[in-house]
Amino acid sequence: MKISPQKPADLSAQIAQAIRDAIISGKLIVDERLPSEAELSDQFGVSRPTVREALKRLAAQSLIRTQRGASGGAFVNRLSFEDAYSQQITTSTLLLSMNAVSFDTACEARFALERACAALSAKRRTADQLATMRAEIHRQAQPGLTDEAFCASDVAFHRALVDGAGNPVLSYQLAGAVEAMQPLMNMITFTARSREEIIGLHNQIADALEARDTVKVDANLAELENYTRNLAQDVAQQRRKPA
Repeated sequence: MKISPQKPADLSAQIAQAIRDAIISGKLIVDERLPSEAELSDQFGVSRPTVREALKRLAAQSLIRTQRGASGGAFVNRLSFEDAYSQQITTSTLLLSMNAVSFDTACEARFALERACAALSAKRRTADQLATMRAEIHRQAQPGLTDEAFCASDVAFHRALVDGAGNPVLSYQLAGAVEAMQPLMNMITFTARSREEIIGLHNQIADALEARDTVKVDANLAELENYTRNLAQDVAQQRRKPA
């Protein structure tokens, strides 16, 4: 593991990246103990506080864990897909907010990804996942539910649909699409959308999943996508009108 002291980048960031690369490449394996702070300091030619900062970065990414005591130290952690969800969501949210991504582009990506796993969800969804979707539909119909709470329920509904595919890789990849794109789309369309229309489409999706009808699930998601796109167009047209 090496760094380039001449480079302007933060030395602690370089050290963290070097260790991260070693973990990804398999040079450092799960549960392996990292060299001590003193050893890493000598290896990289930096101060111990710089090494300590690098280890904090890795711990924040759940790539390492620390243990106290005589047999303690820093160890390579086993990162689960669930642990990585928040990072995927944060990255997707930042990319969408910092780049000029149109609503149509985000909407197309979000539904294309979800429809890709819908067929698997129709085959594999569990009774618990179906119950979660039904519970969220019931919640969405409650009088007085705030827009924020409706949005959260909307995300939870689609999260259950995605998880129903029973594929952790798909669930991880779609975490950003559902939990980053969906709230952003809701923010644009919430003033014009009909909750009754969305609840009706959610019911159709749940019914199709319960019947394990892959064709209907895909068709219902396509209808929801068209409804969402039309809403966004209506909102954009209203905003362009002179006051």
